[in-house]
Amino acid sequence: MKVDFTLLLPELVQILIILGLFVQTLKKPGTENKGFFCICWLPWASAVGIAVAAFSMKRSGLLFWDAYQVDGLSQFFKMAIALGFAIASLNAMSAPTVKDDQRADYFLFFALSSLGLMLMASSVELITIYISLEIASYSLYSIIPIRGNDPRAAEAGIKYILFGAAATAIALFGLSYILASQHTTYLHLLAAKSWAWADSPLAVTGITLFMVGFFFKLALFPFHFWCPDVYDGTSNETAAFAATLPKLGAVVILIRLVALLKPEIEIITIMAVLSAASMTFGNLAALIQTDVKRILGYSSVAHAGYVLVGLVAASATGLSAAGFYSLIYLLMNLTCFWVICSLSTDGKNLMLDDLNGLYKRAPYLAFVLAVGAFALVGLPPTAGFMGKLFLLTAAWNRGYNWLIIIAALNTAISIYYYLNIVRHAYTQESDALLPEKAPRCCSAVWGGVLAASLLVLGIIPQSVFCWMEEATRQMMP
Repeated sequence: MKVDFTLLLPELVQILIILGLFVQTLKKPGTENKGFFCICWLPWASAVGIAVAAFSMKRSGLLFWDAYQVDGLSQFFKMAIALGFAIASLNAMSAPTVKDDQRADYFLFFALSSLGLMLMASSVELITIYISLEIASYSLYSIIPIRGNDPRAAEAGIKYILFGAAATAIALFGLSYILASQHTTYLHLLAAKSWAWADSPLAVTGITLFMVGFFFKLALFPFHFWCPDVYDGTSNETAAFAATLPKLGAVVILIRLVALLKPEIEIITIMAVLSAASMTFGNLAALIQTDVKRILGYSSVAHAGYVLVGLVAASATGLSAAGFYSLIYLLMNLTCFWVICSLSTDGKNLMLDDLNGLYKRAPYLAFVLAVGAFALVGLPPTAGFMGKLFLLTAAWNRGYNWLIIIAALNTAISIYYYLNIVRHAYTQESDALLPEKAPRCCSAVWGGVLAASLLVLGIIPQSVFCWMEEATRQMMP
């Protein structure tokens, strides 16, 4: 087997970052921030990863006995993963709940999880997909409980591991059903098979169960139970990573799986029902929350439902809209978590009342938070508006117009709790005399870049969306 390593440039850069971090884990106590063992090179290395992923966008080919496909879809998501890893790593450079002697190990697991997600983006064979999912998941199992001596972190870790193990077991069980009924695990061969219940009920059961592992990563109802508690219990910086990057891996696999299916078959109807339930439950549950991270947790349950609207369309435009929205979701949540981490210098969870008077003591942070919240609502001129517009228009007249109506109603419901965050920051006065809070220069630059990206993609989204649409059309049967 001859391997063209130029097809694997994003993965190779990520592996080099992992090796560098592994060497730094061999340090002696007390040398964590000195000389060779200083971790300050990581943001620069992750920036190189973004550049290499962008450079590799036009590459294509098959590797490893056709189980690993480099195409437009995989490269789009690898660049998004590299971007998310860079921002999440920079955000966690001074995480107050991570001890200095744990910091290299902490980032090592960040990098390993990101590598698993990159492998998942190119996997086009079910066993390879499963292995990539496990690489991405086990790293998160290790870092979720890291939060000083806070007992909530241990609880969050246990819940994430137990629910993750159960979802993985169900996915593996479904894989066995697919193999038993369709006699292959390669997606390009599965595309030629029938996925109707009348023709192959075992295959339909299998692929539905296999999707459960990715519904778990997406925090889709009813596989969402871990999400608010894990966001609440783990550290702010870890929550920023867990809330965003794993969802990219889930979306790219779901796009590849849905490309096998026809819009009118039973699996798509199941996804439509789960989408409606997830949107409705997530938004209603978020209405009564006062912890900002729990609000974002239930928000992610609702957004998982929005992403499925594009998948339910089962067309190139719908799948493109789902991929585009997953990128927007990454940016929206990292923007909000950037503000949370900048404000919570002691690592504690922020309550809504902690945002009172933010426009006075930290006007820059208040503005960035407002942009992130407006984008999550889906208000123009932010990228969230264009993302939802693409999703809803792609799914209209595809047989599920009732789902579009439910999505529009849920967007109206979500206005209350997202704008409530902005209301606390801009209209509520704080009872306590809090000092002014200005972000560090480097952190301020990244916050401005995130806010600007949400506005730019809201005004001129067409180039990125067309990029995604071209990649999706290439893989449609």
